[in-house]
Amino acid sequence: MLKVLKSGFFVTIQDLGRFGYRDIGVPVSGVMDQISVKKANKLLDNKPEAAVMEIAMTGPTLLFESPTYICLSGAYLSPALNNKPIENNKVIKVLKSDVLSYGRLEEGFRSYLAVKGGFKTKKVLGSYSQYFPVTENKCLEDGNEVLFDETVSFNPLLSGIKMENHLKLADLEVYRGPEFELLTDQQLASLFSKPFTVSKANNRMAYQLSELIAGHKESMLTSGTLPGTVQLTPAGRLIILMKDGQTTGGYPRILQLSETSICVLAQKKFGDSISFTLQ
Repeated sequence: MLKVLKSGFFVTIQDLGRFGYRDIGVPVSGVMDQISVKKANKLLDNKPEAAVMEIAMTGPTLLFESPTYICLSGAYLSPALNNKPIENNKVIKVLKSDVLSYGRLEEGFRSYLAVKGGFKTKKVLGSYSQYFPVTENKCLEDGNEVLFDETVSFNPLLSGIKMENHLKLADLEVYRGPEFELLTDQQLASLFSKPFTVSKANNRMAYQLSELIAGHKESMLTSGTLPGTVQLTPAGRLIILMKDGQTTGGYPRILQLSETSICVLAQKKFGDSISFTLQ
């Protein structure tokens, strides 16, 4: 078990998602960056769906009350164990009374903390993922305690995993959405000829982009959406739904991000640039 001494900006427990309930309006939720999480869980020899802690922008201060092994991945937030700097993507032994803290955000936006065996909070509708009001709380708060199984000894099979650093990528692979054919030549040119900037309106529900393209006057019935669906508002605003995004929407669904592109976008913050490449 660990105790949250200081909660940080927005810290949640997430797994790969909550499936089978979109028909009643329950989002998938789950980790925003599966690439980073699967890497950390693999290093710990966890199941891919083992629950982790997702940490946005500002990290928490955590007191470990049981020994375990941890692995950090995703954004680099200058982590330290007992005030000594530690690295991402490496298995690290943690003893009882050790304190994990975070400092300055150096790269990316969302960091992940995985523990051996995964976190064991309350499962709701088959998932550990926090999403209010499906779960009691929307995020971790000061004083919360988070359970995990004690691990005294563990010999990692892998010392590290070398993969392309997707935190540095800015190009998003996209596919044609259901209403792609409604786009005019002018709108298509705007979408694929220039970069866009992440606006201040970005969170686990959706990312809005600062730049507008030509709007539309289309009227359509509310239809199903997915994480990664790109909607176009009548005013020309681009809205990219993310893991906690609504399950239906009434705006044209012009593009659909690949899962890899969702991971790339999840590591972007206000002011960062992205661009679209049609597959």
